Amino acid sequence: MLILVLNCGSSSAKFAVIDTQTEEGLASGIVENIGSNGFFKAKGHTQNKSKSIEAPTHSEAIFEIQQFLIQEQLIDRIEAVGHRVVHGGKYIQSKLISLDVIQYIESITQFAPLHQPAHVIGLQEAQKYFNKLPQVAVFDTAFHQTMPPKAYLYGLPYEIFEKHQIRRYGFHGTSHRYVSLEAARLLGKEKKDLNLLTAHLGNGSSATAILQGDCVDTTMGFTPLEGVLMGTRSGSLDPAILFYLNKTLGYDFDRLDTLLNKESGLLGLSGLSNDMRSITEAAQEGHERAQIALEVFCYKLARELGGIAMALPSIDALIFTGGIGENSVIVRQKVLQNLSLLGFKVDDFKNQEHGKNSNGIITQEQSTVAMVVPTNEELLIAIDTKNLVEKIS
Repeated sequence: MLILVLNCGSSSAKFAVIDTQTEEGLASGIVENIGSNGFFKAKGHTQNKSKSIEAPTHSEAIFEIQQFLIQEQLIDRIEAVGHRVVHGGKYIQSKLISLDVIQYIESITQFAPLHQPAHVIGLQEAQKYFNKLPQVAVFDTAFHQTMPPKAYLYGLPYEIFEKHQIRRYGFHGTSHRYVSLEAARLLGKEKKDLNLLTAHLGNGSSATAILQGDCVDTTMGFTPLEGVLMGTRSGSLDPAILFYLNKTLGYDFDRLDTLLNKESGLLGLSGLSNDMRSITEAAQEGHERAQIALEVFCYKLARELGGIAMALPSIDALIFTGGIGENSVIVRQKVLQNLSLLGFKVDDFKNQEHGKNSNGIITQEQSTVAMVVPTNEELLIAIDTKNLVEKIS
């Protein structure tokens, strides 16, 4: 089955066409800067395209994607559309799109105010342009809905949870789910026989504890701000800091929001960049604040991993994925060194090769296993879409 995967962000629209039988990507691309100076770039079997476009809304972006798929002669072969949606609220699994589902996604906009409105527009526009095709929403939060109350509840009055559903939801669930399944395949085991830690590391980062295939704890919370230090996000901190900044520096809510989400993390600590590649290079050249940013990132991540590890009776493997997790030799090395208490011993040669010639494994023979497993969220969205569509056909 050929599936069109759409990921509508606040100012972008990514797409991929995936053959679920061969797991091959037949076309992919992105419309960037929606609402300002739109730019479209895509690649297919017959052409690569890169051009400026008028895209004041997601409607024009999805029209441009449709036109590219017509030119690639894929439009009539696509059998369904799968949408990435950041927040699913109460939904514990992927859902076939209906008016009720769209209305519910819209009703929880306050949970993810940057992403949710774009998802709703993307869903509505896709129904216009691909109105004859079944469509499915795949939620970043769904995988984490198996967490027990002891993991998802905050220490706030219980009435706030009951009335307003303020709780820990977790994110990057599609990636965590994909790499846990792929790790099981690489290890030659069933998911029900494995207890895993997964670390999705990029500009946004999170870690998850997976017990026999189910999430039992994760580092992100009510929003993607909680947990590990990230590219521009602070990660977890003492909330009293916000009171202090408000009282002593006059920071209002908007200023605090910008500070924690856009000016902190690697960027804030280093004063250089939110990109781990730039941080690593500067640190190796002796830049003190880059060295501090690198050390804090690796230590904080190890501490978070150690914390959620308590949700598991044992650890069969720790999985690194995402742009940093898959590519940063030094981050993996430092994190595993910080986790030596849990029995991790890095193999420098395997780590340098990103585990490519050792079935993903980057640790020594007698070590607790750590692996590098490239993520493929688009493929998992396509597979979920295929499985749901087949149930109704």
